[in-house]
Amino acid sequence: MKIDELLDGINKKAIVLPEFQREYVWNREQAKKLISSLINSYPVGSLLFWKTDNPPELKNITDDKDHYGMLQVILDGQQRLTTLYLLINGEIPPYYHQEDINNDPRDLCFNLDTGELQYYQQSVMANDPLWVKVVDCFNLMKKINVFELTKAIPDDKEKLEAAQRYTDNLTLIRNIRIVDLPVQTVPSQANLTDAIDIFDLVNSQGTKLTDAELALTHVVGKWPQARKVIKSKIQDLGKDNFDFNLSFMTRAMVTVVSHRALYETIHDEPREKLVDGWNKLSKILDYLVALLPDRAFIHSTSDLNTTNVLIPIIAYINAHNGKFSSFEQLKRAIHFIYIASIWGRYSGQTDQKLEFDVSLVYHENNPWEKLEDALIDQRGRIEVKPGDFEGREAGHPLYLMTYILAKSQGALDWFNGIPLTAKRIGPYTVQSHHIFPRSLLYQNGYDPDNHLHRKVVNEIANRAFLTAPTNNSLSNQRPEDYLPKIEEQYPGALLKQFVPIQPELWKLERYEDFLEARRNLITSKMNEYLNSLISEPVEVKEKPIKEIIGFGESILLEFKSTLQWDMIRKEKNKSLRKSVLKTIAAFLNTEGGTLVIGVEDDGTICGIQSDLALTENSTDKFLILLNTLITDCIGPEFAGLIKTRIESVDDELVCVVDVEKSTIPAYLEIDGKKEFYVRMNNSSISLDPEETVKYISQNWN
Repeated sequence: MKIDELLDGINKKAIVLPEFQREYVWNREQAKKLISSLINSYPVGSLLFWKTDNPPELKNITDDKDHYGMLQVILDGQQRLTTLYLLINGEIPPYYHQEDINNDPRDLCFNLDTGELQYYQQSVMANDPLWVKVVDCFNLMKKINVFELTKAIPDDKEKLEAAQRYTDNLTLIRNIRIVDLPVQTVPSQANLTDAIDIFDLVNSQGTKLTDAELALTHVVGKWPQARKVIKSKIQDLGKDNFDFNLSFMTRAMVTVVSHRALYETIHDEPREKLVDGWNKLSKILDYLVALLPDRAFIHSTSDLNTTNVLIPIIAYINAHNGKFSSFEQLKRAIHFIYIASIWGRYSGQTDQKLEFDVSLVYHENNPWEKLEDALIDQRGRIEVKPGDFEGREAGHPLYLMTYILAKSQGALDWFNGIPLTAKRIGPYTVQSHHIFPRSLLYQNGYDPDNHLHRKVVNEIANRAFLTAPTNNSLSNQRPEDYLPKIEEQYPGALLKQFVPIQPELWKLERYEDFLEARRNLITSKMNEYLNSLISEPVEVKEKPIKEIIGFGESILLEFKSTLQWDMIRKEKNKSLRKSVLKTIAAFLNTEGGTLVIGVEDDGTICGIQSDLALTENSTDKFLILLNTLITDCIGPEFAGLIKTRIESVDDELVCVVDVEKSTIPAYLEIDGKKEFYVRMNNSSISLDPEETVKYISQNWN
């Protein structure tokens, strides 16, 4: 079917879009590539329609569908058809509204001389008439006079050649309208379930639907109003500063309806159960949004590093008749939200972890201890230590927890006395204030171009939470000048934000002593607050390394027999070092983990005595060698994320290397060759350049 005919069918509402389809999600580069492919006569794939006189709920058609007779419902190809409608007709297709088009491609331009396609750039195109909007190429009212465009060319022959070139290129792009696109049709005897199954199948190609989008498609197929109802709820909750997206809402609905966390478990649920589950979820969300600010000092979703921490809470409330069964259970739930946020419970393998946690909630009346144990198994401990704050900046979960902690202590603004728990409106939004101003620190020994120095300057321990006017008024004042005034005007205000009250620590030359003291204060108060939420104080539950080894290798744990001793040749072999270093790099690039040197693959303890013999039997020299290798081959900027120590297990010495996930990509460089490693199950694998770029774009901004 010719593109012209397809667009005409859309215009006449003979070709329609079902409500269960997602919105327009193509980016501008995809739109440009489609036009380029059509100009060059490249194949762009087929379309799939469902021919029916009994269609499901349709987007933006509210009148009697019987009026239209036999319709062609778009199952596959709506992204391409929407793009073509936008760029050829220059308007929004009738099944959408302007707000549904997030990446409008209508400023795509075409160069009549070169045939190049680029989005509008004022500096390049404003004074070059050869750049014409693609939309204008198809608009016959916008007459493009190629001879007018050649006036500046003095030579008549060149002028004619240019005019012909412009005409040929213009014809090429205009001929898109008569390109035939193959159309496959699902016959009219197919029912809605058949249509959705086919929709699922074909969307495994192209811009693949996410699991959440596919799940929502199944929901809308059985309950056509679902997408609109959910979006309306999102808007209502947003008025209370809780901004949830469709993926979260779909996951939450799955959790309530199927008592699971995997999206596909909702595919076969009947309409009645879906509607009932949504009604329950809607009440649960209202309950949580009312409860979290007062009880957990969580005043918005921006106070959470991920909304996934609320999924097990929603499951618990659903399992207990829409409320917490006791005040103690509420406190334990809040405790879980905090520790799951601090330790990044859902920062990786999200589906698997949520599935485990949600299943546990539904099978246990009091699931919190087991949930905490799962987190301890993952991270080794839940107690916060001062060292956890070293080099940590505002992007770390501990920053948000410090802010929540300050609110729990009744912290207030240092100049206007407004509590941090007050509603943040207008200029009184809370900002992150550097207690020791960055400008002063950079003028007194810290180098702004040094990555490690920047981490020290911007550390959480140098941050306070103030409203914008106060933050701006303090500017670059010295702490020793302005902190005494704050304490005089609002006695106790400094301690409520964990600022050491010893004046000698407020001097620039004592900055790092100040950081150490404040880390200790924050840590002490944070553990005290966390422990107050459970019936008994949480003990330090760091597992012995022997017990950790007993679990066997995993995505978070790997064993190496030696660092550089070749157990087969019985001699030093420097090439073996790479095996240790690539594991450390992979941990940095994935979810962190622990490497134990001196352990066979099967968990047998062999010890590092042979390695120690190469460093004069000195554990200190062994650790110095290992840390030097890490610095030289991976980089000094990662030193704060890697902790090395020697432990005794079954009378053998092993080296334990604890690695935290990095906020920037880590490359392993040996002999001038750089490689990028990640963890896959219980292995460290090298990615090729294309895979590396893709991985980095998906995991780091």
